[in-house]
Amino acid sequence: MDAVTDVTTVPPAVEAALRAAGAAGVTVRELTAIDDFAAVCTLFQGIWRTDPASPLVTTELLRALTKAGNYLAGAFDGPTLVGACVGFFGAPADGIMHSHIAGVSAAAAGRHVGHALKLHQRAWALRRGVTAIEWTFDPLVARNAWFNLGKLGATATEYLPDFYGGMHDLVNGGDDTDRLLVRWDLDHPTEFAGAPGHAVVALGRTAAGAPEPGTTTGATLLVAVPSDIAAVRAAAPGRAREWRVAVRDVLGGLLADGARVAGFDRAGWYVVTREDR
Repeated sequence: MDAVTDVTTVPPAVEAALRAAGAAGVTVRELTAIDDFAAVCTLFQGIWRTDPASPLVTTELLRALTKAGNYLAGAFDGPTLVGACVGFFGAPADGIMHSHIAGVSAAAAGRHVGHALKLHQRAWALRRGVTAIEWTFDPLVARNAWFNLGKLGATATEYLPDFYGGMHDLVNGGDDTDRLLVRWDLDHPTEFAGAPGHAVVALGRTAAGAPEPGTTTGATLLVAVPSDIAAVRAAAPGRAREWRVAVRDVLGGLLADGARVAGFDRAGWYVVTREDR
Protein backbone atom coordinates (compact mmCIF):
# COMPACT_ATOMS: atom_id res chain seq x y z
CA MET A 1 0.00 0.00 0.00
CA ASP A 2 1.05 3.62 -0.31
CA ALA A 3 3.02 4.89 2.69
CA VAL A 4 0.92 6.94 5.10
CA THR A 5 2.55 8.97 7.84
CA ASP A 6 -0.57 9.99 9.76
CA VAL A 7 -2.15 6.75 11.02
CA THR A 8 -5.39 8.58 11.83
CA THR A 9 -6.02 9.02 8.08
CA VAL A 10 -5.64 5.35 7.15
CA PRO A 11 -8.94 3.93 5.80
CA PRO A 12 -10.10 0.78 7.63
CA ALA A 13 -9.61 -1.43 4.56
CA VAL A 14 -6.02 -0.22 4.16
CA GLU A 15 -5.35 -0.73 7.86
CA ALA A 16 -6.71 -4.28 7.66
CA ALA A 17 -4.51 -4.99 4.64
CA LEU A 18 -1.42 -3.69 6.41
CA ARG A 19 -2.17 -5.81 9.48
CA ALA A 20 -2.62 -8.93 7.36
CA ALA A 21 0.65 -8.31 5.53
CA GLY A 22 2.45 -7.78 8.83
CA ALA A 23 1.02 -10.99 10.27
CA ALA A 24 2.18 -12.88 7.17
CA GLY A 25 5.64 -11.32 7.32
CA VAL A 26 5.41 -9.81 3.85
CA THR A 27 5.16 -6.48 2.11
CA VAL A 28 2.40 -6.25 -0.49
CA ARG A 29 2.71 -3.64 -3.23
CA GLU A 30 1.51 -2.89 -6.73
CA LEU A 31 3.80 -4.03 -9.54
CA THR A 32 4.59 -1.81 -12.51
CA ALA A 33 8.08 -2.75 -13.74
CA ILE A 34 9.05 -5.27 -16.41
CA ASP A 35 11.34 -7.10 -13.97
CA ASP A 36 8.38 -7.52 -11.59
CA PHE A 37 6.19 -8.84 -14.42
CA ALA A 38 8.85 -11.41 -15.30
CA ALA A 39 9.08 -12.44 -11.63
CA VAL A 40 5.30 -12.99 -11.51
CA CYS A 41 5.47 -15.19 -14.62
CA THR A 42 8.28 -17.23 -13.05
CA LEU A 43 6.38 -17.54 -9.76
CA PHE A 44 3.21 -18.81 -11.45
CA GLN A 45 5.20 -21.21 -13.62
CA GLY A 46 6.79 -22.64 -10.49
CA ILE A 47 3.41 -23.13 -8.81
CA TRP A 48 1.37 -24.53 -11.71
CA ARG A 49 4.18 -26.15 -13.75
CA THR A 50 2.39 -25.43 -17.01
CA ASP A 51 3.74 -26.19 -20.45
CA PRO A 52 6.26 -23.37 -21.14
CA ALA A 53 4.61 -22.94 -24.53
CA SER A 54 1.30 -22.11 -22.81
CA PRO A 55 2.04 -19.84 -19.81
CA LEU A 56 -0.73 -18.62 -17.52
CA VAL A 57 0.38 -15.00 -18.00
CA THR A 58 3.09 -13.21 -19.96
CA THR A 59 5.07 -10.05 -19.34
CA GLU A 60 3.33 -8.45 -22.33
CA LEU A 61 -0.13 -9.23 -20.93
CA LEU A 62 0.76 -7.91 -17.49
CA ARG A 63 2.17 -4.74 -19.03
CA ALA A 64 -1.04 -4.17 -20.98
CA LEU A 65 -3.30 -4.89 -17.99
CA THR A 66 -1.45 -2.54 -15.65
CA LYS A 67 -1.18 0.19 -18.28
CA ALA A 68 -4.97 0.02 -18.63
CA GLY A 69 -5.36 0.57 -14.88
CA ASN A 70 -5.99 -2.99 -13.75
CA TYR A 71 -4.72 -4.75 -10.65
CA LEU A 72 -1.39 -6.49 -10.19
CA ALA A 73 0.25 -6.87 -6.79
CA GLY A 74 3.00 -8.95 -5.28
CA ALA A 75 3.82 -10.13 -1.78
CA PHE A 76 7.52 -9.89 -0.91
CA ASP A 77 9.48 -11.59 1.83
CA GLY A 78 12.42 -9.21 1.83
CA PRO A 79 13.48 -8.98 -1.83
CA THR A 80 11.82 -12.29 -2.78
CA LEU A 81 8.44 -12.44 -4.50
CA VAL A 82 6.43 -15.16 -2.74
CA GLY A 83 2.90 -14.38 -3.95
CA ALA A 84 1.05 -12.44 -6.61
CA CYS A 85 -2.49 -11.60 -7.69
CA VAL A 86 -3.84 -10.39 -11.03
CA GLY A 87 -7.27 -8.80 -11.54
CA PHE A 88 -9.06 -6.79 -14.19
CA PHE A 89 -12.24 -4.77 -14.38
CA GLY A 90 -15.51 -6.28 -15.59
CA ALA A 91 -18.20 -4.64 -17.70
CA PRO A 92 -18.49 -0.90 -16.86
CA ALA A 93 -22.15 -1.16 -15.89
CA ASP A 94 -21.41 -3.93 -13.37
CA GLY A 95 -18.84 -1.95 -11.38
CA ILE A 96 -16.93 -5.08 -10.39
CA MET A 97 -13.44 -6.48 -10.65
CA HIS A 98 -12.61 -10.01 -11.79
CA SER A 99 -9.70 -11.50 -9.88
CA HIS A 100 -8.17 -13.78 -12.50
CA ILE A 101 -5.30 -15.56 -10.79
CA ALA A 102 -3.51 -15.58 -7.44
CA GLY A 103 -0.75 -17.83 -6.23
CA VAL A 104 1.67 -18.25 -3.33
CA SER A 105 4.93 -20.16 -3.49
CA ALA A 106 5.32 -23.36 -1.49
CA ALA A 107 8.10 -21.66 0.47
CA ALA A 108 5.52 -19.30 2.00
CA ALA A 109 2.76 -21.86 2.58
CA GLY A 110 0.91 -21.62 5.88
CA ARG A 111 1.77 -17.96 6.48
CA HIS A 112 -1.56 -16.54 5.23
CA VAL A 113 0.08 -14.67 2.37
CA GLY A 114 -3.01 -15.27 0.24
CA HIS A 115 -5.14 -13.50 2.85
CA ALA A 116 -2.78 -10.53 2.79
CA LEU A 117 -3.03 -10.35 -1.00
CA LYS A 118 -6.83 -10.47 -0.98
CA LEU A 119 -7.11 -7.72 1.64
CA HIS A 120 -4.68 -5.58 -0.36
CA GLN A 121 -6.84 -6.16 -3.43
CA ARG A 122 -9.96 -5.24 -1.45
CA ALA A 123 -8.45 -1.95 -0.25
CA TRP A 124 -7.18 -1.15 -3.76
CA ALA A 125 -10.62 -1.79 -5.26
CA LEU A 126 -12.52 0.23 -2.65
CA ARG A 127 -10.27 3.24 -3.23
CA ARG A 128 -11.36 3.12 -6.89
CA GLY A 129 -15.07 2.85 -6.22
CA VAL A 130 -15.31 -0.90 -6.85
CA THR A 131 -17.45 -2.62 -4.23
CA ALA A 132 -17.41 -6.24 -5.43
CA ILE A 133 -14.79 -8.69 -6.70
CA GLU A 134 -15.57 -11.94 -8.49
CA TRP A 135 -13.35 -14.93 -9.17
CA THR A 136 -13.54 -18.67 -9.78
CA PHE A 137 -12.08 -21.63 -7.89
CA ASP A 138 -12.15 -25.41 -8.14
CA PRO A 139 -15.06 -26.58 -5.94
CA LEU A 140 -13.19 -29.79 -5.08
CA VAL A 141 -10.41 -27.91 -3.26
CA ALA A 142 -11.65 -27.79 0.33
CA ARG A 143 -9.05 -25.35 1.64
CA ASN A 144 -9.94 -22.82 -1.07
CA ALA A 145 -13.65 -23.28 -0.46
CA TRP A 146 -13.15 -22.53 3.24
CA PHE A 147 -10.89 -19.55 2.52
CA ASN A 148 -13.24 -17.99 -0.05
CA LEU A 149 -16.62 -18.72 1.53
CA GLY A 150 -15.73 -19.05 5.21
CA LYS A 151 -12.85 -16.70 5.89
CA LEU A 152 -13.41 -13.96 3.29
CA GLY A 153 -17.20 -14.21 3.26
CA ALA A 154 -17.64 -14.42 -0.51
CA THR A 155 -20.81 -15.93 -1.96
CA ALA A 156 -20.95 -18.70 -4.57
CA THR A 157 -23.18 -17.61 -7.45
CA GLU A 158 -22.75 -20.10 -10.32
CA TYR A 159 -21.37 -23.57 -11.08
CA LEU A 160 -19.32 -23.55 -14.31
CA PRO A 161 -18.57 -27.03 -15.78
CA ASP A 162 -15.15 -27.42 -17.45
CA PHE A 163 -14.82 -23.63 -17.50
CA TYR A 164 -11.27 -23.40 -18.88
CA GLY A 165 -11.24 -26.61 -20.88
CA GLY A 166 -8.23 -28.91 -20.53
CA MET A 167 -5.40 -27.62 -18.32
CA HIS A 168 -2.55 -30.09 -18.04
CA ASP A 169 -0.51 -28.70 -15.19
CA LEU A 170 0.59 -29.69 -11.69
CA VAL A 171 -2.42 -28.12 -9.98
CA ASN A 172 -5.25 -29.28 -12.26
CA GLY A 173 -3.71 -32.61 -13.18
CA GLY A 174 -5.60 -32.91 -16.46
CA ASP A 175 -8.96 -32.97 -14.65
CA ASP A 176 -12.00 -31.14 -16.02
CA THR A 177 -11.78 -27.51 -14.94
CA ASP A 178 -15.14 -27.13 -13.20
CA ARG A 179 -15.29 -23.88 -11.24
CA LEU A 180 -17.48 -22.07 -8.76
CA LEU A 181 -17.94 -18.37 -9.49
CA VAL A 182 -17.94 -16.36 -6.28
CA ARG A 183 -18.77 -12.74 -5.54
CA TRP A 184 -17.12 -10.87 -2.66
CA ASP A 185 -19.14 -7.85 -1.55
CA LEU A 186 -16.33 -5.75 -0.12
CA ASP A 187 -18.46 -3.67 2.25
CA HIS A 188 -20.80 -6.47 3.35
CA PRO A 189 -19.12 -9.91 3.33
CA THR A 190 -21.35 -12.88 4.15
CA GLU A 191 -21.16 -14.26 7.68
CA PHE A 192 -21.43 -18.04 8.00
CA ALA A 193 -22.08 -19.72 11.34
CA GLY A 194 -21.48 -23.33 10.24
CA ALA A 195 -23.63 -26.28 9.24
CA PRO A 196 -26.90 -26.52 11.20
CA GLY A 197 -27.77 -29.75 12.98
CA HIS A 198 -30.90 -30.37 10.90
CA ALA A 199 -29.09 -30.42 7.54
CA VAL A 200 -29.56 -33.41 5.22
CA VAL A 201 -26.65 -35.05 3.39
CA ALA A 202 -27.05 -34.67 -0.37
CA LEU A 203 -23.56 -36.02 -1.12
CA GLY A 204 -21.49 -37.76 1.53
CA ARG A 205 -18.28 -39.77 1.79
CA THR A 206 -17.85 -43.50 2.25
CA ALA A 207 -15.38 -44.92 4.77
CA ALA A 208 -13.05 -45.51 1.82
CA GLY A 209 -13.23 -41.87 0.76
CA ALA A 210 -15.53 -42.24 -2.25
CA PRO A 211 -18.48 -39.96 -2.95
CA GLU A 212 -21.74 -41.38 -1.62
CA PRO A 213 -25.08 -40.10 -2.99
CA GLY A 214 -27.62 -38.97 -0.42
CA THR A 215 -30.91 -37.14 -0.83
CA THR A 216 -31.66 -33.70 -2.16
CA THR A 217 -34.99 -33.57 -0.34
CA GLY A 218 -34.70 -30.96 2.38
CA ALA A 219 -34.38 -27.25 3.03
CA THR A 220 -30.70 -27.38 4.09
CA LEU A 221 -28.35 -29.80 2.36
CA LEU A 222 -24.71 -30.82 2.80
CA VAL A 223 -22.44 -31.56 -0.17
CA ALA A 224 -19.10 -33.17 0.70
CA VAL A 225 -15.74 -32.80 -1.03
CA PRO A 226 -12.48 -34.66 -0.34
CA SER A 227 -10.27 -33.23 2.38
CA ASP A 228 -7.33 -33.12 -0.06
CA ILE A 229 -8.24 -33.53 -3.72
CA ALA A 230 -4.62 -33.05 -4.79
CA ALA A 231 -3.64 -36.17 -2.83
CA VAL A 232 -6.56 -38.08 -4.32
CA ARG A 233 -5.56 -37.06 -7.85
CA ALA A 234 -2.02 -38.26 -7.23
CA ALA A 235 -2.94 -41.57 -5.59
CA ALA A 236 -6.21 -42.49 -7.31
CA PRO A 237 -7.06 -40.49 -10.46
CA GLY A 238 -10.19 -42.56 -11.01
CA ARG A 239 -11.50 -41.68 -7.58
CA ALA A 240 -10.80 -37.99 -8.25
CA ARG A 241 -12.87 -38.28 -11.42
CA GLU A 242 -15.72 -39.82 -9.40
CA TRP A 243 -15.67 -36.78 -7.10
CA ARG A 244 -15.65 -34.38 -10.05
CA VAL A 245 -18.73 -35.97 -11.59
CA ALA A 246 -20.57 -36.36 -8.27
CA VAL A 247 -20.03 -32.75 -7.14
CA ARG A 248 -20.93 -31.46 -10.60
CA ASP A 249 -24.16 -33.46 -10.59
CA VAL A 250 -25.21 -32.64 -7.03
CA LEU A 251 -23.85 -29.16 -6.29
CA GLY A 252 -24.11 -27.97 -9.88
CA GLY A 253 -27.59 -29.40 -10.18
CA LEU A 254 -28.78 -27.75 -6.98
CA LEU A 255 -27.48 -24.34 -8.03
CA ALA A 256 -29.02 -24.70 -11.48
CA ASP A 257 -32.32 -25.51 -9.74
CA GLY A 258 -32.27 -22.26 -7.78
CA ALA A 259 -30.59 -23.33 -4.54
CA ARG A 260 -27.85 -21.21 -3.02
CA VAL A 261 -24.62 -21.96 -1.20
CA ALA A 262 -24.89 -20.57 2.33
CA GLY A 263 -21.26 -21.31 3.15
CA PHE A 264 -18.61 -23.97 3.60
CA ASP A 265 -18.15 -25.85 6.84
CA ARG A 266 -14.58 -26.61 7.94
CA ALA A 267 -15.50 -30.29 8.21
CA GLY A 268 -15.58 -30.32 4.39
CA TRP A 269 -19.20 -29.62 3.46
CA TYR A 270 -20.88 -27.07 1.24
CA VAL A 271 -24.03 -25.94 3.04
CA VAL A 272 -26.79 -25.42 0.50
CA THR A 273 -30.24 -23.97 1.17
CA ARG A 274 -33.44 -24.31 -0.82
CA GLU A 275 -36.00 -21.66 0.01
CA ASP A 276 -38.84 -23.50 -1.77
CA ARG A 277 -38.64 -26.58 0.47
